[in-house]
Amino acid sequence: MPAWAAEVAGDFPRALTSYHDAPGGGVFEVLAGRVREQPFNLVATIIFLLAIIHTFLTAKFRHWAHEVQQTHHAARRAERDENSEAEQGPEEVSFKGQVLHFLGEVEAVFGIWAVVLIGAITYWHGWGTAVAYVGKQVDFTEAMFVVVIMAIASTRPVLRLAEQCLRTVASLGRGTTAAWWLAILIVAPVLGSFITEPAAMTIGALLLARQFYELKPSPTFCYATLGLLFVNVSVGGTLTHFAAPPVLMVAEPWRWDMVYMFTHFGWKAVAGIVASTLSYYLFFRKDLAALDRTRRARTDAASGRSGRPVPVWVTAVQVLFLALTVGLAHYPALFVGTFLFFLAFSQSTAHHQHRLDLKPPLLVGFFLAGLVIHGGLQAWWIEPVLQRLGEIPLFLSATALTAVNDNAAITYLATLVPGFTDALKYMVVAGAVTGGGLTVIANAPNPAGQSILQRYFPDGVSPLGLLLGALPPTLVMAGCFLLL
Repeated sequence: MPAWAAEVAGDFPRALTSYHDAPGGGVFEVLAGRVREQPFNLVATIIFLLAIIHTFLTAKFRHWAHEVQQTHHAARRAERDENSEAEQGPEEVSFKGQVLHFLGEVEAVFGIWAVVLIGAITYWHGWGTAVAYVGKQVDFTEAMFVVVIMAIASTRPVLRLAEQCLRTVASLGRGTTAAWWLAILIVAPVLGSFITEPAAMTIGALLLARQFYELKPSPTFCYATLGLLFVNVSVGGTLTHFAAPPVLMVAEPWRWDMVYMFTHFGWKAVAGIVASTLSYYLFFRKDLAALDRTRRARTDAASGRSGRPVPVWVTAVQVLFLALTVGLAHYPALFVGTFLFFLAFSQSTAHHQHRLDLKPPLLVGFFLAGLVIHGGLQAWWIEPVLQRLGEIPLFLSATALTAVNDNAAITYLATLVPGFTDALKYMVVAGAVTGGGLTVIANAPNPAGQSILQRYFPDGVSPLGLLLGALPPTLVMAGCFLLL
């Protein structure tokens, strides 16, 4: 490490055990004391809060970008009309419009504010501390994994295999739009316990795009389905101890194995997924019937796309790449190396593949990377909140905190709290996975789902619309985890 970056990364952020908290003090007293001891805590949290507020304003930035771009194009057209003999080159873009469009990309928000945060760290603690924190303290494994798993799971052979499997399930309901909708929203999230939640989110979102969103449902139904997908995926990974990020954080320190997860969480999650999905089905059954009539009226219905069949051996190899990536999820050097071999195989079988579009996975990875940079500096206030709550308040607080911070960060901080009973451990994890669909930032796979489906929302995905769509299934899941 260069001399200017020689500061030990472990000195920043400050260890939670190093604070001189008043014995028996309340939450606000503890937080005030920690700010006095380390004023930068408040700076980092304010920057994080501004980033969250920015996510609610992205639609406004995109609107401004469109207006600026339109004005720019009109001015260029007028200039060309006046100078008709001038040489016509490529049409200029508006730099201001492009900047506003970038500010309106949800996936870019936390990365943008991470730059502000790094600048603040440099001002308060020096460039060496900033480099040490981002380069040594922040773990980007999850962000890199999501990029790789999204790219592999969205390929034509893997997607066709998933579609064929779900077609079998949907055939039980005669392949109607409602049957597809139910099959995707129930089966795909549960598969997340075995192929990881990011892969389940990618496959579920892509199939919903084909079988549901392309039929142009009402905006209310669009948001209800998106919120239901996010909630179902968040809890669908709890049948095992290795697939859901918030469970991964606690499985080893608390010694939770697959048997424990299924008996305490898994069957309740399945019950909640089925109950909330059937509830939405009953509420929107008339909308689904109307969409089915639209499907039958189309000559190029979403379910009618067969295309050239993919050889079994090509599908088998790509499923093997998917399985290897899942198995190596904790080892970036290995799963990135596996991905490079996958890219070579994909190029060699290009006639059986779709064009590999890496932009959505990279944007999602950028989103998660920015989020973990910010999240690593929020422990100073989350930890005392978790430490001073009883069982039900802890469940509700974990659910609410998850909406403004990745749920894996919530459960990780819970492992640092001394004296947590088994009941409190259950409540914090149950609350974290229950709230995982309320916002885009609540669960690591959510940005992947939004990236795939946002084109079906003309003004972009509204955070308020997503919250309202996810709230009913969140309440159902809360009831299952608290009452069953």
